[in-house]
Amino acid sequence: MKRLSSLAASALLLLLPLVSTGAAAPDSAALFEAKTVADRNSALAALETAAPGDPASAYAAGAGEFFTALEILANGLHRHGFESPQSFMLPLMRLPVPDNPNPEPLTYEEFRAILVAFRDRLEKSAATLGSVPADADIGMVIDLTRLGIDLNEDGNIAPDESAAAIMAALSRGSAPDGPAPSLTFRFDRADGYWLQGYAEFLMAQADFWLAHDFKTMFDGSFHMLFPRAKLPLQDVLVPPDGGMSGSIFASEWRFADFISLVHLVNWPVVEPERRQAARRHLLEMIRLSREDWKAIRAETDNDHEWLPGPQQKGPNPLTGLEVGEEQVTAWLATLDMAEDLLEGRVLLPHFRITGKGINMKRFFDEPKTFDLVLSITGPAIAPYFEDGRILTSQDFDQIQREFGGAGFLTFALWFN
Repeated sequence: MKRLSSLAASALLLLLPLVSTGAAAPDSAALFEAKTVADRNSALAALETAAPGDPASAYAAGAGEFFTALEILANGLHRHGFESPQSFMLPLMRLPVPDNPNPEPLTYEEFRAILVAFRDRLEKSAATLGSVPADADIGMVIDLTRLGIDLNEDGNIAPDESAAAIMAALSRGSAPDGPAPSLTFRFDRADGYWLQGYAEFLMAQADFWLAHDFKTMFDGSFHMLFPRAKLPLQDVLVPPDGGMSGSIFASEWRFADFISLVHLVNWPVVEPERRQAARRHLLEMIRLSREDWKAIRAETDNDHEWLPGPQQKGPNPLTGLEVGEEQVTAWLATLDMAEDLLEGRVLLPHFRITGKGINMKRFFDEPKTFDLVLSITGPAIAPYFEDGRILTSQDFDQIQREFGGAGFLTFALWFN
């Protein structure tokens, strides 16, 4: 398979809950190869019942809970006629949800409820994966064309809804249009840390949104994402034919609404504990990434690795990338740098101020109205400026060089 582009690799943030079947967990085949939602849910319930006494069942159940979280989000978006913007600006909104010819109306409160349900299922997944002992002997193998989620709410899990097909769709920037080539991986204990870390990362995003009241932005711009869901400005600003699907810049009206969205990111804080929780989720993600690489470095096999260590040679068939010791060392240094920023030991620079930086710990723990434009220009972020050691471009450039031509972002999205 060709190497994924950086854009396609960003799909890994949302669409790789890829853990699978093995003899140690007798019900996992029914979970990960189910053709209907009813069969999948029945298998997941059985694994959840067995999880407290069986690490393999807990591992499979935690993975199942992760991808059903994605299904909760996808179903909520599909129900209301979501059209993906394929934009890095909205990372939670990149799922290639099929067209819904008869969408239901959507309110701000209903959209928040979708995010809450998504976030709470991720929390359950993280807790279940966290219950798997560090020394558990896990080895589960699956072809990713057999693992999927129900994107269109018809109760079935079709070949074009498989993980492989969804990732291929994200790499093309369009909806799935058929089965993808076979991709088989063997997932072990290290990959459980990886998946749990992504659950924490997505919870951080959801909690950050939910910490704020973004109703003004929803009312003023979300018709570009849900053009037929009876949002307040639909009849005034959406073309009669609903516009074109696809890129956020596919038509002038969507580009205009994207500008409105950015302008309307002026979110008062309504649940400050969620913004504080977002920082804790990111710190937990960092801890799990360290555990992941500790486990990877201890592996002695080389069997269809999802995330290979330097001792496991051969490119990953999905990304086309190989991992060397220099990349692992640089990634661990990246984790240290990120932790220092989140703990306020190092400050984030801002182009407006020399000699002061942004204390990111205080940004999360002492939340104030989040204004995107005024944060970029300075006024909204000024309360968090402090004296101290400031991260420099040289610090980051030194790490980036270790990742070579493939680029830091591609590796970072894969590594977690």
